[in-house]
Amino acid sequence: MTVRRILETKGREVVTIDLATTLAEAVRTLAERRIGVLVVIGAGGDLQGILSERDVVRLVAGGGMDALSGTVGEVMTREVTTAGEETTVDEAMEIMTRRRFRHLPVCEGGRLVGIVSIGDVVKRRIEAAEQEAEEMRSYIHAAAG
Repeated sequence: MTVRRILETKGREVVTIDLATTLAEAVRTLAERRIGVLVVIGAGGDLQGILSERDVVRLVAGGGMDALSGTVGEVMTREVTTAGEETTVDEAMEIMTRRRFRHLPVCEGGRLVGIVSIGDVVKRRIEAAEQEAEEMRSYIHAAAG
């Protein structure tokens, strides 16, 4: 199974923000949308970075609540690992596990086309394991009959 299948099932909506957005506004968006990450997009629609809950926690821990007056561009993660639509679920899980992050933007042709979370990937792995187990039960039942 590929990342494309996950996006076809869950949708391709990605909540994005601008570099100049204040951190206070970004935090409000995270809370209101009940999400863990915002993807930062430039004027031309290109991926500039990512702002996660972890980024915000580290910032507030180091500078207090006053740190939220800064901009997203000042604290976002600039080096973003991405996947393509043909990335397999196993590959996506390996990337997120090895790099220790929970969200993986999906890009095609230099454009953001979706995002998958570790939860999305784990859900698909569980579904695949359940399907395989059901197929094995059916095979054994048919062979025994």
